[in-house]
Amino acid sequence: MTSPKASSSAPTQQAAAPTRRKTLLDMRQMHESGEKIAMLTCYDAGFAALLEGAGVDSLLIGDSLGMVVQGRDLPIPVTLADMIYHTECVARRSRSAFIISDMPFGTSQVSPGDTFGHAARLLQAGAQMVKIEGGLEMAPTVEFLARRGIPVCAHVGLTPQSANVFGGFRIQGRSPEDAARILEASKALESAGAHMLLMEGVPRPLADAVCAAVRIPTIGIGASPVCSGQVLVVYDALDIPPGRKARFVRNFMDGATSIEGAVRAYVASVKDGSFPAAEHCYPA
Repeated sequence: MTSPKASSSAPTQQAAAPTRRKTLLDMRQMHESGEKIAMLTCYDAGFAALLEGAGVDSLLIGDSLGMVVQGRDLPIPVTLADMIYHTECVARRSRSAFIISDMPFGTSQVSPGDTFGHAARLLQAGAQMVKIEGGLEMAPTVEFLARRGIPVCAHVGLTPQSANVFGGFRIQGRSPEDAARILEASKALESAGAHMLLMEGVPRPLADAVCAAVRIPTIGIGASPVCSGQVLVVYDALDIPPGRKARFVRNFMDGATSIEGAVRAYVASVKDGSFPAAEHCYPA
């Protein structure tokens, strides 16, 4: 017995519309409208799909992979080839999140022309923006890149690539002189063309002052809830491995029944402003 032909009037299943990737314009519009930007670090394809599926707006391929993926004590040994590889992994599976990649140690502390070449390779790997650590001394490099079509996220405060200079991962900007230096650098980096500013490990009063002084989106990690958005190392947010974490970390696996649930809780807490709370910020 032959099966009847399908009726021509039977409904047909529509293909799912492709998801549009967020752009720098979206980041700006979120900042201007007051919607918080939820960002997490990401290093592989599987987490890329999970994180953005749970509502994460932006994925940062951080050189923190040196510590949490490669098992190193510092991010300094991470190479440009490492960053390109992990950026490609994330970009292959990601469909909607805004992708930022770190410039690893030794790739932005060179001539602006050489830095451009390194940054271009990260954009070719799938990044939409590069993140560069450093203060006032990086303004000429940021300007060189911005004028040539490379969007830059500047990174001030506790810059892990300078841990050997700081004597470890220490809070920055506690003295009036250091706070003034970071505030001046933040304004200079914006003037140079930085499209975003990440502040790490600074006292909340300083972070609030920087947010008031610049117009570009600000991302905090150990900074202030006033920032336009927040970022955490994804393994810290998921308590991997368990144990003592930095003050600015909250364990979102606490009370969650799945990794996806923990990520959704992180996104919700960033969006409603409950994270970071006072206990996650540093006093003056």
